[in-house]
Amino acid sequence: MAEDIQERYLEIRDTATGKVIATVELLSPKNKRTGEGRDAYLRKRQRILTSSTHLVEIDLLRGGKPMPMQGVTQLKDYRILISCSHLKPSARLYTFNLFDAIPRFELPLKVEDSRPVVDLKSILDGVYDRAGYRYRIDYTQPTTPPLSTQEAAWVETLLDRGELPEK
Repeated sequence: MAEDIQERYLEIRDTATGKVIATVELLSPKNKRTGEGRDAYLRKRQRILTSSTHLVEIDLLRGGKPMPMQGVTQLKDYRILISCSHLKPSARLYTFNLFDAIPRFELPLKVEDSRPVVDLKSILDGVYDRAGYRYRIDYTQPTTPPLSTQEAAWVETLLDRGELPEK
């Protein structure tokens, strides 16, 4: 039986006009796998990139095919793309790996508005704690895709120090 899965995203709108100022997308495995899910997301992404809406695209998945980005040759495992409408076609790309700190970034709003700084690490830590993932994730299990030898050793060190719970 087919399962209907809803993809969630965040739209930031002008309270006076209702116009979408920014769209925040957190990529899912469906967005990064070849097929209809990726094709649909790429069409939506292109519509946003050719509009006056800012795009914040957050990719915290090591697996799957990265989103296309013109002029980018070397990517790290994780990416945050900030495409401000008034700077298009240029965009800001933050890349990082497992060992790196998650970069903070400014959330693009209207040009005349101040831009709040998004501390994604703090947000993720809060979700992790409130959802009880500490008790639900078994960090001793292999990952997909597999961690490098260096990354696996780092996780093992965290487990030994008690910084990651074992199930």
